[in-house]
Amino acid sequence: MASSLCLHLQTCSHLGCIAAAKAAAPSMVATANKSLCPFLKRPFLPNFCLPSGSSADLCERQPLRSPELVALEYADLNLSHKIFEEAGHVRVRQHVNPLSSSFSVPTPAPNWDEVFKDPKLPLMVDIGSGSGRFLLWLAKKHLDSRNFLGLEIRQKLVKRADIWVKELGFSNVHFMFANATISFKQIISSYPGPLMLVSILCPDPHFKKRHHKRRVLQKPLVESIVDSLMPGGQVFIQSDVLEVADDMRLWFDSEANVLKHIDKLDRSLLCDKDGWLLKNPMGIRTEREIHAESEGSNVYRRMYQKYT
Repeated sequence: MASSLCLHLQTCSHLGCIAAAKAAAPSMVATANKSLCPFLKRPFLPNFCLPSGSSADLCERQPLRSPELVALEYADLNLSHKIFEEAGHVRVRQHVNPLSSSFSVPTPAPNWDEVFKDPKLPLMVDIGSGSGRFLLWLAKKHLDSRNFLGLEIRQKLVKRADIWVKELGFSNVHFMFANATISFKQIISSYPGPLMLVSILCPDPHFKKRHHKRRVLQKPLVESIVDSLMPGGQVFIQSDVLEVADDMRLWFDSEANVLKHIDKLDRSLLCDKDGWLLKNPMGIRTEREIHAESEGSNVYRRMYQKYT
């Protein structure tokens, strides 16, 4: 029987184009977003929902660039762009070497009572949280029912995300500068509530074979995730690089004695002939996902659920 963790929700379909949005002020983006986003049903997790919006005809003008599409998709966060001077220039896709000595010391767990209003709520952890918009969007939708933790190895991204958290006044989301490969277990083992979901979305590919050991997903992290998940907890992975997606898939498929792919538990969640989920089940696309799809690339997704 499918777990109650997977439900249906309504969310934005891929955004179209409006040339006027390019010149729109930040205060006008939310209005543009509402007029552009037809909603469709997507599967998701426990009690996660998104309200319906109105539909509108898409204009037939010059397509928006991916940064503009990101701004539209995350428009309801109404994030300030004045913070960049304080946080410094940030390259979201900048690659770092997680094996360097500067990342070799495990990050200690925070004081959970200080970072979350209610530290016993079910927790979602996003490994490689990037800019943080993805978690901030989820946190806004579930202020009183879920906590969200972003682990990111690029310190400037964490600094900027922290500024946004303070600006928004959210008490259910926290970002940490950490090498998740070596710090995940130490951080999560002290969390007083259940771990309900772990996501690893479009991690650094490290294409060269000799650099594969730098990839975030290694055996110790896989084991820590599986051991830490609550019964019924889920793992969501995706990448626009098939080789990376296949690599992550092999790691979690190897835990078949504990994890089942979600389409085996819920037949309504459709996969292609190779077993990749056809739709994003999270209710919002990541920035990298928006960029990849705007370029016509495929995104490869899998979701697993822990059973006993």
